[in-house]
Amino acid sequence: MTPVVVFSLFVMLPFSLSALSTDLHAASRKGASVKEVRAMPEKEQTKLALSAAPPHIAKHAGVMVFGAEGKLTEVKKSENGFTCMPTVMNLPVPDPVCMDGAALEWMTDIMNHAPNPSNTIPGVAYMARGGSHFEKDKKVVMQQEAGATVVKEPPHWMVMWPFDPTTTKLPTAPNPSGAYIMFDGTPYAHLMMYQDPGKMK
Repeated sequence: MTPVVVFSLFVMLPFSLSALSTDLHAASRKGASVKEVRAMPEKEQTKLALSAAPPHIAKHAGVMVFGAEGKLTEVKKSENGFTCMPTVMNLPVPDPVCMDGAALEWMTDIMNHAPNPSNTIPGVAYMARGGSHFEKDKKVVMQQEAGATVVKEPPHWMVMWPFDPTTTKLPTAPNPSGAYIMFDGTPYAHLMMYQDPGKMK
């Protein structure tokens, strides 16, 4: 599956997305809709997409943006194996993401409802502007469902690998340490690190 298809599926899921006006700082305060993100000029979408990663990675990362028909199109080829996109979810909070090849493979599998992720090495994904997840009964759930609420996440990065909380002894919910296993009990359990990728060098 090509990155275009993968990302198209990712955006269509009920997980959350957002956007902004031409002023990215103002947009982060007021939010926007998916339609507005797709309507943004290529230059602004590119800037937003690259804001997901640490500067030294963003500098050489590939970029995919929404074209005139709302389809994701590659506008910058990756020179380092990372690909960034301007938004992922469907909520009024900007949440661009930047992933390496293994993380993209992990995303492809989860979007295709594969029983297990097929990446053979850990993947890394950055969300320097933060993101969101769904919680129900104080537990993180994989998708929006009755009774689930949206919880905002701070800037973070992720390791896409089937971590087992029982062996790692890591928490399975957000906590003051900033590290936890998301989606524990599933083949898509992965490590969340609430640390700002924008500050990494």
